[in-house]
Amino acid sequence: MHVDVLEDYTGHVTPNGPATRRTLGDLTITKISVGPMDNNAYLLVCRATNEALLIDAAADPTRISDLVGHSTERPRLKTIVTTHRHQDHWGALGAVAGANGSNTVAHELDASVLPIPPDQLVTHGDTVMVGQVPLSVIHLRGHTPGSIALLYRSPVDGAHLFTGDSLFPGGVGKTTSPEDFTSLFTDVKERVFDVLPDDTWFYPGHGDDSTLGRERPHLEEWRTRGW
Repeated sequence: MHVDVLEDYTGHVTPNGPATRRTLGDLTITKISVGPMDNNAYLLVCRATNEALLIDAAADPTRISDLVGHSTERPRLKTIVTTHRHQDHWGALGAVAGANGSNTVAHELDASVLPIPPDQLVTHGDTVMVGQVPLSVIHLRGHTPGSIALLYRSPVDGAHLFTGDSLFPGGVGKTTSPEDFTSLFTDVKERVFDVLPDDTWFYPGHGDDSTLGRERPHLEEWRTRGW
């Protein structure tokens, strides 16, 4: 199978269609939608070392493996991060990690449900490396106990945040109780919106990307409606 990759990155990806790629100073970021729930998977490649990190090995091991590539110049998929415990985000984890010899990473509170034990357990404030590039772990409690986001900060390229299912254009992720909503909304506000600038680009677990500046005016609306 061949996976087409579009270099004109807009943040929109067609469900199960071509991947889209953007090139930053330190990283390339390739986004692909896979599976019946249109999960986004993100392949980050360090441009200096050609080492890669995959965010959410979702649903389709064949398409994800083809995204990594089969040529001699393909990046080394060193790390796979699972943003949270829901199965649609890790359906291909065992197959992709096994095929590439990748280390796996997840938050300790969601680790027990995953199909393979993580090689690295992380919590809020930890760092995960993709080649020479550090990504900061942000724990966003509420969608699941161990939901995490990954933050790439560059003085040249600005901030880029991979939010899993904790933040989408139009609201925070799904929660199942008022207490979980309050927890998630509070973390998203205090750990994301209160500390990152408006031009921060964020990449959710499903659907289109957005920026914090585009979403910030609606925070109180989200709080009032409770979802």
